Amino acid sequence: MSDEVEILKSIYPDFISTRDSDISFVQLDVPVQLGEPTAFYFSDIETALQLSLSTLPPILLHIVLTEDYPSQNPPDVAIRSSWLPAALLMRLQLLLRQMWRAEECILFDWVECIRSGAFLADLGLRSASGVTIRYSGSHHIDAQFFTTYDDQTNSDTFAKQSYACAVCLTSVKGAQCIRLTCSHVFCRTCLDDFWSLHITEGSVDRLGCPDVQCTKDGRTATEEEIARVVSPAAVERWRWLRQKILFEKDPSLVHCPMSFCQHPVPRPPESASDSGADRLRICPACSFSFCGFCKRTWHGAVAECPTSQAEQVVHEYRAADAKKREFMEARYGRIILSKLVARYEEEQLNKKWMAESTTACPGCCLTIEKSIGCNHMTCSRCTTHFCYLCGKKLDHKNPYTHFSAVGSPCYNKLFDFQTSEDREWQPMFFE
Repeated sequence: MSDEVEILKSIYPDFISTRDSDISFVQLDVPVQLGEPTAFYFSDIETALQLSLSTLPPILLHIVLTEDYPSQNPPDVAIRSSWLPAALLMRLQLLLRQMWRAEECILFDWVECIRSGAFLADLGLRSASGVTIRYSGSHHIDAQFFTTYDDQTNSDTFAKQSYACAVCLTSVKGAQCIRLTCSHVFCRTCLDDFWSLHITEGSVDRLGCPDVQCTKDGRTATEEEIARVVSPAAVERWRWLRQKILFEKDPSLVHCPMSFCQHPVPRPPESASDSGADRLRICPACSFSFCGFCKRTWHGAVAECPTSQAEQVVHEYRAADAKKREFMEARYGRIILSKLVARYEEEQLNKKWMAESTTACPGCCLTIEKSIGCNHMTCSRCTTHFCYLCGKKLDHKNPYTHFSAVGSPCYNKLFDFQTSEDREWQPMFFE
């Protein structure tokens, strides 16, 4: 028995512990090491959880080597686990006892059965889709417990091993390397030099795995991988360059007007392109809601943009060539621009008509159209007296002196002698 225990200590020094006072007692703390990520399905009567794990927390075996082991009986074993339900622990205990054969040492086989995860298939828990573990009643399934242990174990194992860097062709400890999501391993120094150079030169599309096949496939590095390798300043420049490239490729993007943000903001879905809501932009970085035309706080789909801002866009669009118009239509929306142009042209016609056919009150600026009568007007809003011809304010005590002042452009023009009927009359000529 002592020889078997000593062999186990040499093979699994981190798994086994014994008592000096009692050589028949052996404690095995065996982690489950599956080698590759495996789908696990945990469930009880209330919740269900799916995780991808390659290692599981240890299963503790308390073993007593009896006097008739290994000739007549297997060792006595008690099993404890922080994640296996009690029913499965009892089945696992029975499985281990059934593995024993007379006159054969069994401890190594027990360790390998648990360490490799073979017991999961033997207990009927593993299938082609993954491993399913069901808990009876209501059981708190702590996902963080499993993922934290898995990440920590993989990190420790990775840090202790050595890897050949394909860039500098040297063997480097895992603690000084990084494994990319494509599973290729490079030393941090080589990746830092490689990626930092491309960030400095602005070629951020070339930040990826240096492996030849990954380069051909165009595999790019994730933000998490870049942040683990290059300096914080380089990460910030990479983010800025990526946003800049994205902004240049997509003309529908606009910058957030908040000075501290300036993040690119996309257009809403095309389904809303025929409504005023198409102008709405919500910054994904700071959540500021604003109008994509006037860059001001969102004023609603019904309310119009300030005239100066809308006119600026219309003038730019009307003066643009075909290529520029296509760019603006992609940014603002063709339907919205068409509506803006139509509204602008209508407003210009209204302004022209008002300038030719109405006169503004000098007191309150109310525009007034005269249908018939004299040119002495009294505003219906503020009761100001004024001349309809020149728009000058008149003396309310004697407004008619304005029309009798010699040299005045309105002299002797109190009345328009051409009536509306005269304007509509057309002369006829007979031969």
